[in-house]
Amino acid sequence: MTEQVSGDVAETTSGEEAGFDIREIQKILPHRYPFALIDRVISYRKGESLHAIKNITMNEPVFTGHFPGEPIFPGVLLLEAMAQATGLLGFKMMENEVGADEMYLFAGIDNARFKRQVIPGDRVDFHVTFVKEKRGIWKFSGVAKVDGKLAATADLMCARRKIPA
Repeated sequence: MTEQVSGDVAETTSGEEAGFDIREIQKILPHRYPFALIDRVISYRKGESLHAIKNITMNEPVFTGHFPGEPIFPGVLLLEAMAQATGLLGFKMMENEVGADEMYLFAGIDNARFKRQVIPGDRVDFHVTFVKEKRGIWKFSGVAKVDGKLAATADLMCARRKIPA
């Protein structure tokens, strides 16, 4: 794919927009260390999909207890990272500006499946796709891959809510 520049955003000919780094992620998501689970957004297609990554290192605080001597990144954290990726896509879909008084809350999960272990040294690629919106609940499909191999899948729901003042 070739890139074309329109304004300040690089856009591929397929309609995908260039991703963004941790500084932009922190402007959008309220999560902070150790619970910020997305390191970078590689690309996104507004209103459709987002590709994000998480680099798994031995320095993750979770590895002191899961499991000492045999570190495995918890499946529930893979699901949380998928949920954070859906929140990023949701904000990009709605074009919320920095400082907006809204957030996306994890509302549900269906069909979660784990296919392989994720260990230190792995880079997890998260691919989330918008499925539908109904009565304020948004549904997304999520996939986590390591080296192109499926690690986890799930259908995730989130709800857009105002932040109480």
